[in-house]
Amino acid sequence: MAATGGQGGRTGPGGERHNGREESADERADRRWNELLQEVRVTQTGVQILFGFLLTVVFTPRFATLDDTDHIIYVITVVLGAATTGALVSPVSFHRIVSGRRMKPQTVAWAGRLTMVGVVLLLATVTCALLLILRIALHNAAVPWLVAGVVAWLVLCWFGLPGWALHRNKPRE
Repeated sequence: MAATGGQGGRTGPGGERHNGREESADERADRRWNELLQEVRVTQTGVQILFGFLLTVVFTPRFATLDDTDHIIYVITVVLGAATTGALVSPVSFHRIVSGRRMKPQTVAWAGRLTMVGVVLLLATVTCALLLILRIALHNAAVPWLVAGVVAWLVLCWFGLPGWALHRNKPRE
C-alpha cells in the first residue's frame, strides 16, 4: 500500500510521488493532452478572430490616413498575430507529425511549451492592437497609461495569479 504524502499526494513503494490519481504515465499523458487541447481551443478562437480583424484593417479607407507610427504599430501587430497563430496551432501539427511514435509524454511537454509561447505572443499582440486602436480613438497622452493598465491586468490574470497559486500550494517537504 502507498503511504500518504503531504498536500493530498501519496508516496509509492519506490518513493515516487503521486498526484492522487491511479493512472499510468500513458494515461496521465492522454489526460494532460486532452486538457491542453481544451485550453488551446479557447485561445485559438480569440486569436483567429483578432487576427482576422487585423487582416481586414489594411483594406479600409481610413488605413491610408494613419501616420507612419500607426502603420508601424499595425505591421508589428499583424506579425505578432501571425506568430501567435503559429504557436497556438503548433501543438496540433506537432502531435500529428509524431503521432504513433510512442512519444505522448514528450509531445505533451513540447505542446505545453509552445502553448505558453503562444500566450506570451498573444499578450504582445493584444498590447499592440490596443495601443493602435486607442491611439486612433483617443489621440491623447492617456493612451500609454490605459494600455499599461490593461497589460498589467492581463499579466496578473494570466501569469501572476497562477504563479501565486503555485507558490502558495507547493508541496511542503
